[in-house]
Amino acid sequence: MRLFLIRHAHALDHSDDAKRPLSERGQRITREVAWFFKANGRLQPAQMWHSPLQRAFETAADLVSQLDPEIALVETDGLLPFDDPAIIAERFRLYPTSHDLALVGHQPHLGRLASLLTTGWPNQELVHLKKNAIIALRRSDEIFADTGLPRWRTAWHYTPEFLPDFDAITQAGAGSALR
Repeated sequence: MRLFLIRHAHALDHSDDAKRPLSERGQRITREVAWFFKANGRLQPAQMWHSPLQRAFETAADLVSQLDPEIALVETDGLLPFDDPAIIAERFRLYPTSHDLALVGHQPHLGRLASLLTTGWPNQELVHLKKNAIIALRRSDEIFADTGLPRWRTAWHYTPEFLPDFDAITQAGAGSALR
């Protein structure tokens, strides 16, 4: 089983954080990321879980529409920025190990989840994902003695800067900070 941790795309400022939509730049980069992965076939989850926040939903929906509309899009509790990563880690016990899974969420949650799964340390953010970044983890047969959770290994880490025309994609957003 592979697990893909995906940080949502760039979003607009909004007075209600839960309703922040993706910016035009975020939508454009998400389309380019989807195109890149559709071409190389390295991102083919059976399901894509996303947090209930608008920017995560839009990122997940855009990815699914470009990659494969048959991927199940599932709003999932436990993926908010400050949720305990152990909540999601426990849910993996019920998920079939024969299917890959993608999560679209937020920092610091995704970084803490990656740390928990790979090192067993839930309170560390050893990984920081940029907007639209993806970490692919592969489940191993090892179990952490203290948590009973399976140990995961990092397969690869992707960031949008790897796109051949990333500078052209971000040109429209030059001078604005990533959110």
